[in-house]
Amino acid sequence: MLEASALHKAFGSLVVTDGVSLNVPRGGRQAVIGPNGAGKTTLFNLISGELKPDRGAIRVDGVDVSALQPDARARAGLARSFQRNNLFLDMTVAESLATAAAVKAGWSRRAWRPFAGAAPLHAMAADIAERVGLADLLDRPVRHLSYGNQRQLEIALALTGAPKVLLLDEPTAGMSPDETKAMRMLIAGLPRDLTILMIEHDMDVVFDLAEIITVLDYGRVLVSGTPDEIRKSDVVRDVYLGRGWNG
Repeated sequence: MLEASALHKAFGSLVVTDGVSLNVPRGGRQAVIGPNGAGKTTLFNLISGELKPDRGAIRVDGVDVSALQPDARARAGLARSFQRNNLFLDMTVAESLATAAAVKAGWSRRAWRPFAGAAPLHAMAADIAERVGLADLLDRPVRHLSYGNQRQLEIALALTGAPKVLLLDEPTAGMSPDETKAMRMLIAGLPRDLTILMIEHDMDVVFDLAEIITVLDYGRVLVSGTPDEIRKSDVVRDVYLGRGWNG
């Protein structure tokens, strides 16, 4: 469903992505881990279209999206959440989700339509909110949500576009243990026809959710394998997890 082939990106003489290839199967759950500066976020920026690769190709469901802008990639089925929340703080949860639903439905190109009376859009917003555990907070302004709820909303906004592939950039970053547990449950409960690639530092979350783990180091794929293979890898322990890690 998601294929990245020999991606290369350099800023001047600094190579940040060096021949990275990934293949995430339809419905797969894959994680990218690695030390700070390994090139994880750059990889996501290349896949989502925030950056253009110097070389290499990106395909979503067999379609080459390498030359497409981020909005066109979204229409091709690619959605992304960001490490830092990127939300409309003055809207309510319902307004945020209904706006995203309007963009998906093409209402943004028909400004004359009375948005407030668009019952299908608000029904979609309510449905998505239910799926991510925000049904009781539809009327709450986004700025008054807890940090964990704001992270849930960002995933909800991504889901409103009915993506084929969801990129999750540090979904549990900055969360309390209870918020992390809720996010793990949310991700685990997402439909299996949705393909997920995530960056995550919390190894408990990674080993709980991922079927394949790819380890980056200095912009290259160090190793890729099942959670059990990554646990047993001496090179991964040396580079990232540490010899004292007992996960």
